[in-house]
Amino acid sequence: MTEVDLAAARENMVEQQLRTWEVLNERILDLLERIPREHFTPEAYTNLAYADMQVPLGHGEVMLEPKVEGRLLQALDPQPHERALEIGTGSGYLSTCLAQLCGHVTSVDIRPDFTDMARQNLEHNGVHNVHLETEDACRGWDDGRQYEVIAVTGSLPEHHDGFQKRLTQGGRLFMIVGKPPIMEALLITRVGEDQWATESLFDTSAPALVGAPFTQPFDL
Repeated sequence: MTEVDLAAARENMVEQQLRTWEVLNERILDLLERIPREHFTPEAYTNLAYADMQVPLGHGEVMLEPKVEGRLLQALDPQPHERALEIGTGSGYLSTCLAQLCGHVTSVDIRPDFTDMARQNLEHNGVHNVHLETEDACRGWDDGRQYEVIAVTGSLPEHHDGFQKRLTQGGRLFMIVGKPPIMEALLITRVGEDQWATESLFDTSAPALVGAPFTQPFDL
């Protein structure tokens, strides 16, 4: 695709995928119409950067569908003074989106090659307020900080509280919980010291975080 074609595809993504899937926050829509998603898509899939599909990244991992990313950002509603934590850096696209909406992003991925890919993509696109870590964060992440916004981009077979404990009061966590074929996207808000409110957003499906814990069934 030419740059003109990609720009048109980006506009169509916003109008035909995001708006029709209840992404109506104009701040989010404007952002997703500005950021060149093709810069974060593996070269073999550049022509599919704006398709309504999960784009493969390797290792069985994917970029989430644009409409899911839009709903995620809309639900979290990051603000300029807030700090965000992202679990699952991937190509750095969602890291970039978060970085444009809030003050600082810490993004963690278990795969060194994804961290390297994201670092190159962030530098190429002039994004400087993202700190990258290569670690196993499937059970949570504790760097001594709390965050107003946490986005977990891989699914969890079962819900656990390892991420929500890192929220500030009023902080919001997006996570996808369940097993194929249907999982549930959740927004969890910390409303007290040991209190959280949970909202079911939509059904979806996504690859699980590497090593995500789950209860083994007993053999009968």
